[in-house]
Amino acid sequence: MEPREYLDILHIAERLKDTPRHCTTSHGRTESVAEHSWRISLMALLLRNEFPEADMNKVVDMCIIHDLGECFTGDIPTFLKTDAERETEDSLLHSWISSMPAEVSKDLSALYSEMEAQKTAEAKIYKALDKLEALIQHNESPLETWSDNEYELNKTYAFDTVSFSEWLTELRQAILEDTVEKLGAAGKG
Repeated sequence: MEPREYLDILHIAERLKDTPRHCTTSHGRTESVAEHSWRISLMALLLRNEFPEADMNKVVDMCIIHDLGECFTGDIPTFLKTDAERETEDSLLHSWISSMPAEVSKDLSALYSEMEAQKTAEAKIYKALDKLEALIQHNESPLETWSDNEYELNKTYAFDTVSFSEWLTELRQAILEDTVEKLGAAGKG
């Protein structure tokens, strides 16, 4: 890869630093997509010993790249995103990836295919962490930043996604306990 090609990729990816996400931080600041991707990558790194059978380096890679399509479309909360918006995001992402140097394009395309198929342990772990991080962030954010549907969503979301793993199911249960405690303390439980 030529240095200019490398810089071109980084310049587009930098957009995620300025792409606001639906969630806010614990101090009520709107978080960026890049911050979300960083934290799920950290979550994967910290789980290396919990999933010795999985290639956690690949999981970290998946976590880092999973929202690159939002460089072009912005973040749309999963409960609002339409199939047409998903198709647009995927089309723009795949067009960008195919314009990259061949070795990078091949590697990223393979990762995205694996992520989409949701057949491998690595893809399942990445997907679970993506959803769990959003729940954790909601529990950390001020309750007044939640939309009305999120009171119930934070109680029910992602249980199906973590069901393949006893450890992740236990983590999801602990997140639920935090949600119930947060809502109860605010008289919303």
